[in-house]
Amino acid sequence: MANAAKLSEDTANPPSPGSLRQLLTSTALPFVIGGFSGMVATTFTQPIDMVKVRMQLAGEGVRDAPRPNPFSVARTIVAQGKILDLYSGLSAGLLRQSIYATSRLGFFDTFINILKERTKKKGTEIGFGERALAGIAAGGLGAMIGNPADLVLIRMQSDGSKPKEQRANYRSVFDALARISKNEGISALWKGAYPTVVRAMSTNFGQLAFFSESKNQIQQHTTLSPRTQTFAASAIAGFFAAFCSLPFDFVKTRLQKQRRAPDGSAPYKGMMDCFVKAAKNEGLLRFYRGFGTYLFRIVPHSVVTLIVADYIWSFVG
Repeated sequence: MANAAKLSEDTANPPSPGSLRQLLTSTALPFVIGGFSGMVATTFTQPIDMVKVRMQLAGEGVRDAPRPNPFSVARTIVAQGKILDLYSGLSAGLLRQSIYATSRLGFFDTFINILKERTKKKGTEIGFGERALAGIAAGGLGAMIGNPADLVLIRMQSDGSKPKEQRANYRSVFDALARISKNEGISALWKGAYPTVVRAMSTNFGQLAFFSESKNQIQQHTTLSPRTQTFAASAIAGFFAAFCSLPFDFVKTRLQKQRRAPDGSAPYKGMMDCFVKAAKNEGLLRFYRGFGTYLFRIVPHSVVTLIVADYIWSFVG
């Protein structure tokens, strides 16, 4: 009877438009802030990402291939075209962030808020393991949703490294999406999805879990200003994100770049096949080729993303 009375009362007093609007806003806000922050960061770091991709594709399948450095790669890109070629794939990068960053940061903040409510009721605090699981889950979900844009980004960035007669010369991210879907099938847009998801989970474990934990520790044990706390925590998070994810990023790049031969064969059958062949033919250290460049890309991207997001949250509460 009590339940029936409560149901009747709820039906008679539905949520007001104002409270419903507030609920929708509070639910959507983490996703909007996450996407915007990621897009700002990508605009700053796109040239570094372009160089990183070209370094990972250099000397594919050859153990003793010449080892390029980021400066020689950047010079080659500019010499073959123009300085704006360093921004090749920016439209795909922004599309990717509008999907991937929106999802992963939005899900992470949502998961953390749920954990806060749960630990508040228990009178405890969120542990590092819980932060890590939230980051891993958010990264995996975001990567699966954003894989088509990620694949297009790799295709656009690697296109200029091919002989002119083999280049696709994509006009835009939407042209690339349409042509890949038409020529290779819709499922091709999720090529490399498994390593992409694993990479995202490792990146988010390093970035979001360590940022959340580092900031919590810095707040408790230092007297640094809030902005300095955010900067320090995001730099720490960037390092761990790079260290944890580069091997998976390497494999993801190789898989997404490959195309099938006329007979239907491909250089790699999947993630593990790529790991084994690269380790056997090129050496284990090849997985960390370009770590400095990757770190130089990940740390600024993490710092800008997390600082922009933190700054916006300080205004909206």
